[in-house]
Amino acid sequence: MNEAARRVAAMNQQPMEPQYREAPSNIEAEQALLGAILVNNDAFYRVSDFLKPVHLHEPLHRKIYEVAGDIIRMGKTAHPVTVKTFLAPDQKVGDMTISQYLAQLAANAVTIINAEDYGRAIYDLALRRSLITIGEDMVNIAFDAPLDMPPQGQIEDAERRLFELAETGRYDGGFQAFNDAVALAIDMAGQAFERDGHLSGISTGIHSLDGKMGGLQRSDLIVLAGRPGMGKTSLATNIAYNIAASYEPEIQADGSYKAKNGGVVGFYSLEMSSEQLATRIISEQTEVSSSKIRRGEITEHDFEKLVACAQMMQKVPLYIDQTGGISIAQLSARARRLKRQRGLDCLVVDYIQLMTGAGKSGESRVQEITQITTGLKALGKELNVPIIALSQLSRAVESREDKRPQLSDLRESGSIEQDADVVLFVFREEYYVKNMEPRDEFDPKYEEWKQTFEKVKGTADVIIAKQRHGPTGTVKLAFQSEYTRFTDLADPSFTQYEEH
Repeated sequence: MNEAARRVAAMNQQPMEPQYREAPSNIEAEQALLGAILVNNDAFYRVSDFLKPVHLHEPLHRKIYEVAGDIIRMGKTAHPVTVKTFLAPDQKVGDMTISQYLAQLAANAVTIINAEDYGRAIYDLALRRSLITIGEDMVNIAFDAPLDMPPQGQIEDAERRLFELAETGRYDGGFQAFNDAVALAIDMAGQAFERDGHLSGISTGIHSLDGKMGGLQRSDLIVLAGRPGMGKTSLATNIAYNIAASYEPEIQADGSYKAKNGGVVGFYSLEMSSEQLATRIISEQTEVSSSKIRRGEITEHDFEKLVACAQMMQKVPLYIDQTGGISIAQLSARARRLKRQRGLDCLVVDYIQLMTGAGKSGESRVQEITQITTGLKALGKELNVPIIALSQLSRAVESREDKRPQLSDLRESGSIEQDADVVLFVFREEYYVKNMEPRDEFDPKYEEWKQTFEKVKGTADVIIAKQRHGPTGTVKLAFQSEYTRFTDLADPSFTQYEEH
């Protein structure tokens, strides 16, 4: 017999492993935990923050856990007698009635000290079952996918599902109980009370803007638009740095960190390089003109300020992605990865029209922009972070006598206006007045022009054209063009805000 034949014979002699494998679960741990809860309701609070009914493998155990939790939250006592009234009386567990089964669970209860350990074990097994489901789906889709279906899409879908599993412990979505939504609303109010400035959202670092918006609200899509030269990138950069610089982490019960103030910021710079963006921020912080920094026209004192600023900025949680022409799917995948690895509290995209959609090449640009804005809105809800997306305005603004932007000026405005929770326009009248300067300073109109220019010099209007959660109107800010910096006006008497 040759070597190959001997190997085949040896394989045939080995016992075949069973093809069927049960999903990982621990029914005894579930019984022990439920018994502890029925004996001492305090055990429920040891596990309720992370363990949900869906995490229990046995359907009857899920129902018992859910009923007991509802009873305890109402301030009543959950024990075998009160729980059984909410369960089907004719249900059998082997030879036992439901009443006998509940009594046995209580009789075999573990101590409350062990309750959290059992809860963690049940939770971990539930995650493993979910991982198995995702893995099976990945394999089946990879086998059955048509040849023209790109594998990149499968990778991004698998990454999305894994991210949701890592973030929340489940990936099935579905309806949420209203009492859970109410609890989240109360938590948000409590956080606003404790946060600096008493804002419900993340502070932009510009107080007059925060006062009208309540900060940047989580899951909101905030569109920041303006014509070239208005300073929309500068305002976005200012806000991004202010949020990152004021980041103050707070440790949670599970050992993870959450932003108490400020936050971790991801900045997609599709137009400028990361070096150009950093130069802008350094200029803003040191009050050294960015043009002088680029030309090297700085003094030794200026250079010392730049070095000190650079050392301070190394600790700031601001992450820049300078990939040009990035697609909405790539952007989403990278944002999920950043949140998983570093945390994420705010996302900035500069700007929408430089992104690509995920559609076919024959689709119109309007359809592509619709895909992008819909994708950004969905990403904000998924990651639970505000997204500031910059947008261009059409040239229609330039043809009007009144250059103040309107919602209809948004390029491919239909989807942008519809999907955005907040639309902000940056408008600097100084830019237009400066271009109208009479060539002859002895022109009778020159003095009139000079007075107008002095009135608008160094100011900018942020027009809140749409806001789902608050009023619209105009906030007047100071703008220092040499440092590309927006700030609150020094004299509050100049602050204008018109509600509509």
